[in-house]
Parts: sequence; structure tokens; C-alpha cells
Amino acid sequence: MTTIRHCIPARPASDGAGVKIKRVVPTGDYSVMDPFLMLDEIRSEDGSDYAAGFPAHPHRGFETITYMRQGQLEHQDHMGNRGVISSGGAQWMTAGRGVIHSEMPLQQDGAFHGFQLWLNLPAAEKMRAAEYHNLEPGDIPTVLVGKHLIRVLGGNLTVGTEIISGPIRNRATAPQVWDIEMKGDAPLVLPLDAAMACLLYLYEGKVEVAGEPLREAQLVSLEHRGEITLRTANSARLLLLAGKPLAEPVVQYGPFVMNSRQQIETAIQDYQAGILVAE
Repeated sequence: MTTIRHCIPARPASDGAGVKIKRVVPTGDYSVMDPFLMLDEIRSEDGSDYAAGFPAHPHRGFETITYMRQGQLEHQDHMGNRGVISSGGAQWMTAGRGVIHSEMPLQQDGAFHGFQLWLNLPAAEKMRAAEYHNLEPGDIPTVLVGKHLIRVLGGNLTVGTEIISGPIRNRATAPQVWDIEMKGDAPLVLPLDAAMACLLYLYEGKVEVAGEPLREAQLVSLEHRGEITLRTANSARLLLLAGKPLAEPVVQYGPFVMNSRQQIETAIQDYQAGILVAE
């Protein structure tokens, strides 16, 4: 049996150099999304909403997954990495002890649609070395389940006797990040480890779970017993996010996510002293 536990609406926000986004973030209680921290969606055809991008800024203590449905975004960081996320591509960045990077659109106008997800790191890994992976569209497996299309950005999807593995694995939280495009009225049944927290974010169309319709631009957390069934009368597009909860303290201040206020203060001091990314 599946039930909806929490609903968190995406709210209009601004980040970077004034980029207009929709942001899903829990109010105080991060356990609602554990092991995830935040989800941003950018969707506009007006360049003034996004063209200024996200100039150089720091992070510490977590990972980011950036996924472009439409448009191009360029990443550069202090390690010398440069990657362009094109339509259907993604990047997976582990900030660890520290990273300074920028994310800038490579277009001044036209359709631009993408997501950025923040994934927490366990306390023992918050000061690990930074890491960056640029994922081309062809690096992300896609699978048809009936008429439904699923892109496996992270984790493992079981379809019958086949296991489809995403490009990023071997994470303590075992994150599952799937972009689901539903077509037709046949139900979509997705097996999932019963120990994993599961979140759904509908970004287009209409879909039901546990007999309840989901609202667009709203994140829901589910209680489940190892299987999720989705239904639509016509078509829908949504993200499924799942992972093993960390159940650890979360203290966030801007681009830093640690386990205590003292660790946050150290991160701020390190950044101000120019040693956030020191080897």
C-alpha cells in the first residue's frame, strides 16, 4: 500500500544573478526529503528570466545533480573542469570539502528547462574530495515500459528480469533519480527498495498515485512497501527521487550544508580566507 505523507509546493524564487526559478525546500524539517535537500526547476522561453546565470559561487557538504530537459548550460569549476549540459544531458557534482563553480546558459533566449537537485552527503563524507561528472544524453539509459519512457540518471531500475543502471552509482544514499514520461492509460508499476524514501515531482500533465491526483510543481513524499503505481489518463512527466535516509542533523547556510553550526562557521571562514578548496 502506498500513501502520500507530505506535500511541498514549489515556490517562486530567484538565485544566481537573478535567475527565476521554482524551488522546493522543506520548512525546517529536512527529514521530509532525506536524503535530498532541495529541488529547483527553471522553465522559461524568456531569456531575461535565466540568461544571467549563476556566476562563480562555492559549495560544501553535499552533491548537486543538474539535468537539462531543454537548452544548454555550461559548467566551469576551480578544478579546471568544463562541461556543457545539452538537452537531455546532466552533470553530477560532489562538492565534498569544497568546490567553486559557475553555471551559465549558452543562450540568450528561447526555451530553457532544467532541474537542479541537492543530495546530502553522510557526515563521514562531507569533507571528501570534490568530484565532477559531465553526462551526455547518450550516457543516460532510457527504457520503455509499455508506452512509458524512463530516463535513469542515477540508481538502478528493475524491469522484469533486467536491471537498468544509471551512470552514477556507489553512493552511500543509493540515490535513484528517474525522469518519467508517461503515455497512455496503462498503469506504471515501479519496484523500489522498501527501505528507501521516495519523492515525486510532477512537472507536466496529470498523474495519480495511491488514488490521489498530484498537482503540478508540487513535491510529494510517499510511504510505500516496495512498489509504486502511477496512473494517467493521457500523459504526464515527472521526476522520481528515492534514496536511503541519513537521519543525521542538517544545518544549511546558503551554499553550505553541514551537521552543526560550528561546521557552517568553519566553511564560511574557509571561504573568506580563500582555503575552502585548498588541497
